[in-house]
Parts: sequence; C-alpha cells; structure tokens
Amino acid sequence: MKPGNELLFCALGGSGEIGMNVNLYGCEGKWLMVDLGMTFGANEYPGTELVFADLDFIEERARDLIGIVLTHAHEDHIGAVPYFAADLGVPLYATPFTAKLVHEKLQEAGVAKEVKLNVIDHLDEFKLGPFGIRYVPLAHSIAEGNALVIETPYGRVFHTGDWKLDDEPLIGVPATAEELTEIGDQGVLALVCDSTNVFNPRASGSEGGVRDALMAEIKHHHGKRVLVTTFASNVARLQTLGEVAQASNRQLCVAGRSLDRIIRTAKSCGYLVDLPDVIDFDSAMNLPRGEVLIVATGGQGEPRAALARIAEDNHPIALESGDVVLFSSRQIPGNELAIGRIQNRLAARGVTLVTDRENGIHVSGHPGRPELETLYGWIRPEILVPVHGEVRHMREQARFGRSCGIKQAVDQRNGDLVRLAPGKPGKIKEVRAGRLVLDGDIITPADGEAIVMRRRLALNGLVIVVLDAKGHAQVEGVGLPLDEDYDDFVTEARQDVAAALAKLKGGARHDREAISEAARLAARRAATRWCGKKPQVRVILPEV
Repeated sequence: MKPGNELLFCALGGSGEIGMNVNLYGCEGKWLMVDLGMTFGANEYPGTELVFADLDFIEERARDLIGIVLTHAHEDHIGAVPYFAADLGVPLYATPFTAKLVHEKLQEAGVAKEVKLNVIDHLDEFKLGPFGIRYVPLAHSIAEGNALVIETPYGRVFHTGDWKLDDEPLIGVPATAEELTEIGDQGVLALVCDSTNVFNPRASGSEGGVRDALMAEIKHHHGKRVLVTTFASNVARLQTLGEVAQASNRQLCVAGRSLDRIIRTAKSCGYLVDLPDVIDFDSAMNLPRGEVLIVATGGQGEPRAALARIAEDNHPIALESGDVVLFSSRQIPGNELAIGRIQNRLAARGVTLVTDRENGIHVSGHPGRPELETLYGWIRPEILVPVHGEVRHMREQARFGRSCGIKQAVDQRNGDLVRLAPGKPGKIKEVRAGRLVLDGDIITPADGEAIVMRRRLALNGLVIVVLDAKGHAQVEGVGLPLDEDYDDFVTEARQDVAAALAKLKGGARHDREAISEAARLAARRAATRWCGKKPQVRVILPEV
C-alpha cells in the first residue's frame, strides 16, 4: 500500500523487544525509515550471531522509500545498515560521529560505494519528500544521541531516539529545557518515545556523578592493578576514565578492538581531545600494579571479548589475586549467565569485583519516570507512541503518559500500521513483521526450518537409521542421555525397526515413504522408551 493523504507510523523492530529498532513513517505516497538496527543472537536461535527485523514490508515498497535517518550509533539502531542498506537503495542521513562509524561498517561489508551517506551538521534542517527533518541533541550513553523533529503536512512528530536528562553529560551539549519547551510551544502531534526504563521510579543519573564515583573507587584501590569494563561506545565514560587515570597517576591501557575504533572515531570528530596517550599491553604489564588503569571490552560476558580472555588467562593482560575489576555497565537482560561465568572465574582467582550495586559507577542512558514526566511537560504532545521496549514497557509508558495528562496513547507493536492523522489515532491493519538471523554467512528467517530443527536437536537429540537393500537397519543415537545403556538401546531399536518393516503389507513393503515412516516411528518409540526423549529421527534408504 501507498500512504495516502495521512500520516502513518509502523515499527518493524524495537516495539516488542529492546533492540533491533526499525521505524517507518508514511505520508503522501512516501515512506521514511528511522534507524536500522539489530540485536545479538540469543538461546532461542542456536548457532546464530545477529538478529534483524524482517524488512519484507518495506522491501516490497522500496521505490517509495526516500531515505533512512539514523538517530545515533548504537548497534541496535545502526547494526543492520551494512546488511540491508545497499538492497534498499536509498541514502542514509546521520550526524558526523554516527556517520563515521557507519562508513566503517559499510567499508568492512564492501558496500560503501553502493550506499550514499549524507553527513548532517547538527543544526541543519533537511527535507525528504513530504518530511522536513532536523536533529535535536539529547543526552545518551554515546556521543551525538539525537531526537528528530519530523515536520509533515499533518502535524509535527518528536521522535526521541534513545535519551535521558543529564545536568552534567561530559560529552556534547544536549538541548536545553527552553529549547524543548519551544518545540512544544510550536505544537507536537505525536511523541514517539523510548520506553526502556519506564519502570524505574528514579531519574537515570548523571555522567558527572559516575566520574566522581569512579574517581573515588579507583583511588581507594591504591597500589592495585585496576581494570574497568564498560560499553565501548560510551565516549563520556572513556573521557571520565582518561581523567581518572591522570588524577590517580595511572597509565591508561585499552583492550578491545571496538574501544580502539570508538576512540579513533571520537577523536576525529573533536571528542576525547584530552585523553591521555594509551600504552600497549607489554608496557602495562611491566608497570608497578598501582600505576596502570586498564579499560576493556566484554562487560556483557561476550566470549571473545577482552575481559573473557583475561578471565581465562588467555590474553597479554593478566590479573592476579588482589587486583580489581570494576563493571561500569549494566547487565543487559539475557546476559546474566554469561556475565556471571566471567565474574566467577575472576573471583576464583582472588580478583575483587565492584559493580554499580556497590557503588554508583554506572548510570543508564535511558529515562526513568521523572525524566519522562519532565519531557511530557516540555513537549506536550497530543499523542504518545511508546516504542523501544518489550510489550510490558510500552504498555506501562502508555498508562504513565495518560496519567501525566497526555490525552491519547497508541498501543502498538511490530507490524501494527498506525494512522496518526487525520482523525483519531489508532491501528488500521497489520503488516508482515518478523525476525531474520545471521546464520554463518546467510541471512535466514528466524522461524525457518533450519533454526527450528536446530532447536529441536538441541532439546531432544538425533537418531539416524540407515537401511540397506535387504532392510537391515543400523541405528546411531546422537545427544541421547543413555551412556552405559547405549548399546542395549541400539540393539533394541534395530530389532524394533526390523519388526516394524516386517509388518508392512502389500505395496507398502516397496513404498519408500511407507518404509521410511515405519522405521522412523519404531526408532523414535525405542528412544522414548529408553530415555524419555522424543528425538528427531532421520532414515536413510538405499537408492535402489
């Protein structure tokens, strides 16, 4: 469908989960995309690395798509760009820091020449079809976090991106209360708003407060080697750690390629200009223990990141009993077990662990309820559209917004096509929305046969039955909890298969499908009888 004389909104990702943000606005025959993100593979998709929103709806309408505007450089907002932007065939728009990181991604994917990337100065307005767009800087846990003001013939949209309020942000200059109030004074039809921390009754806190906490914590560990793990993209946190290193007379050492990339990009955009020179691993290890501050990736338990390798004693950086690791980051839901494994390895070696539970060494980049209420008062939208959250987060923000005086709140999730104007806002239909996964080098449906089968194999194991031309069976079980009973199971399963085949009558005795199904059911019943599992069964028949 083409948008008519109306303003439409449709999320293909990020409304129903935290991450994978893809939002569409439709107006007068054209579509505008805001962000093109991804999330990381989870246990429900065994063997996969990345998860993307299914873009089939907009791919079928690519000739009506006029551009992709990126709010900021977190992976859940730009991570899918190198995989889909060239096929979508439209230009990208981003502020300088985001644009540099996106350009590197496009180069690594070998598609930089196929995608036009427009760098927008922070204050420049630009027009795409019926949409007028300008960036509004807001504080977040990365340089150049931005909201968007989107002008349309049917009303103005304030799309927050990821944001928070911060009296001392350290990096960047967020819009002031006066500037945001002025936007509200001009009239805002819809506030499309981050829901991540809606259950937090307190404000998220300031990067300035984190700086003070880190300064005190690291000075407390005088004479000890200290490692801080944090999100690589948090440029303000890196600025803080540089200041802390200098104030505590420590040399700064960085471990992690993503940290190297962020520091390089930030400096090229005028950030981190006072960051002290970074020393290499050998120099760090040769310094007295109390004279080095290490910053490392891997605080979310990533198995190949620097911290995991350090915890496994498989990295040039070494930690010993009495050393200290500060987790200056929050646990992303789903990563608790992986983080716990690394923390246990470190603790077993006598390393002291400090998290934000013990000290205020981290603050969120997303707004708590006080910040949401403040923004509502500045922007004063007619309609609230919660995004960037699981269903429970978005539903709660809708309730909270109404309690704060916003008259209308739209309950939507991925695939809901919502008309914002004219008339009463609400869902008008559902469109295709789903998930794709990067499986090796192939992007495939998350609910496709390969992933579903892999999940079943992981849960129940596999039995392979090989029949020869005379109907004799060989049986092999993989992943069955039989151990010392395995040989007895195989013997009995072979007998069961032979008995099942002997019962076939007439034409079924020569029908390949009938033979295969009889052998499959017999082997599966035997496995269930022996171990209580219902494994997948594959029957291999001779060609003749």
